[in-house]
Amino acid sequence: MITLNDYLLVSGLLFAIGFAGVLLRRNIIIIFMCLELMLNAANLSLVAFSRFQAVGGLPNYNGQMLAFFTITVAAAEVAVGLAIIVALYRARQTTHVEDINSMKF
Repeated sequence: MITLNDYLLVSGLLFAIGFAGVLLRRNIIIIFMCLELMLNAANLSLVAFSRFQAVGGLPNYNGQMLAFFTITVAAAEVAVGLAIIVALYRARQTTHVEDINSMKF
């Protein structure tokens, strides 16, 4: 039987992998993907808490609805973020963070 602790352990591991990727990687696309991994880890914990908290014998769907709206906002964030990354690549011809040191052209 899978318990809440198992879900939280997986969520913590995903968050730690994403956090390490943000800190250690230099490519802006990889950093962006690691941020999305951290967001998915938070969504997993929201759904796990929602699943294991029953009110009056009925499941509580509040966490699942919050995760749904978070995924919706993340989709918009991906569109805007990738547009910014493409614009930076066109202006600088690089996706490495250390090469992008100022906002001037």
